[in-house]
Amino acid sequence: MFSTRSVLSLPGRGARLAAATLVSALAAAGVAAGAGTATAQDTAGRHAERGDGGATATIGGLKTYGTAVIHGPEGDQEVAAGLFEMSVEGGGTLHTYCVDIETPTQKDAKYAETPWSGTSLHVNKDAGRIRWILQNSYPQVNDLAALAKKAGIKGGLTEQDAAAGTQVAIWRYSDHADVEAVEPRAERLADYLEKNARDLDEPAASLTLDPPAVSGHPGERIGPVTVHTNAAGATVIPPADAVASEVRVVDKDGKPVTSVRDGAQLYFEVPEDAADGTAGLTVQASTSVPVGRAFASESRSQTQILAGSSESTVSAAATALWAGTGPIPALSGTKNCTDGGLDITTDNKGDEPFTFEALGTEYVVPAGGSNTVTVPLPEDRAYDLTVRGPAGLEQRFNGVLDCETRTATAVTGPQTLSGPAPAVPVADTTPDPNLAATGSSDATPLIGGTAIGLVVIGGAVLIAARRREERDQS
Repeated sequence: MFSTRSVLSLPGRGARLAAATLVSALAAAGVAAGAGTATAQDTAGRHAERGDGGATATIGGLKTYGTAVIHGPEGDQEVAAGLFEMSVEGGGTLHTYCVDIETPTQKDAKYAETPWSGTSLHVNKDAGRIRWILQNSYPQVNDLAALAKKAGIKGGLTEQDAAAGTQVAIWRYSDHADVEAVEPRAERLADYLEKNARDLDEPAASLTLDPPAVSGHPGERIGPVTVHTNAAGATVIPPADAVASEVRVVDKDGKPVTSVRDGAQLYFEVPEDAADGTAGLTVQASTSVPVGRAFASESRSQTQILAGSSESTVSAAATALWAGTGPIPALSGTKNCTDGGLDITTDNKGDEPFTFEALGTEYVVPAGGSNTVTVPLPEDRAYDLTVRGPAGLEQRFNGVLDCETRTATAVTGPQTLSGPAPAVPVADTTPDPNLAATGSSDATPLIGGTAIGLVVIGGAVLIAARRREERDQS
């Protein structure tokens, strides 16, 4: 188990504000550091944080859409509503709808397949109903005549009607928004989907390695790392760097492994005379990503949920650390929206305690112990944490905690499709009707990160605290 020694002795609210200040400072430093070339340890850290693995993709904008109206307390906002298209790294295409209706979508934002627990769906009791809508509407149901008949819609449905109606129904559950489709047939489809939706379980990841980090001693088979995938088979890419050139990826019997199926267990076989070090492997496959998987960005672009997938490239990574004596920690991280932070899991296979510091708090994992600690992080604030340890360990965790849906944007009158009102300030306010249904931005993640670096830290903390108080009061 963990023992902790708090460097910050501020109780309650003071401690939370101090933690937020430190995260802001780290985020500002991370912008400057991020301009350099990523190291092998950086890559391992990012994979370990993503945890579940799967597909990564770049959003290309709205593909098929109609128009909807969001009814707010101070007026109506007219927005595009429909199906987005994403290009998968390594090959493949995804079609998605968005959740978090008031958040803008950034052009060319990078997304990663993410469990619901790492998104605004984490506490949404209706998340399973969204999956039902996705499975029972366009584009999963591409016979629009049959869909129209089932929904009792005379005159049929166009693809634009079907996409708009499906998106509106999703928003009613993802954001519990007062929203309706402008086209009557799309609105009738939205009503049908909302009324008939049933609760379904979250789909499994397309590919994941469990755990994403292991540790042990030279001369041992370090592991196991279990493969979970819906693919028929996957390829194992072994360690490639010179330090780990003699490390082999094997099964439990010590036989080299180059391909695997669901449920396979992998081990790192480290020579007995190997110097203390680290190594990583990657498992890659081609498969259809399950409908209902969430996709989140590292740049606070609007969260997406999968409506359809071509055969696409998916991957997951695992790392190993070994040492002869002393602490031998395996580190991995997962966003925890329920508790508002980053879960850092440590498994110490060594004969001495492992000590690390995060946001002013020192954590100690005893020899032979393992546990998970949640490092508190503020909403919508970039973070960049690095944990260093023995054998060259340098595990980096960076991203943005995006766990809450935004509140409705106040408007003074109807907004036109050609000029969606951004939910947050952006560098380029030129409207682009082919982008986000609820506001769009050409600002890149770098612009967003630089803005954080320029904010006076104390002011940023006060703003974050004020927003939290407003949400609590509401």
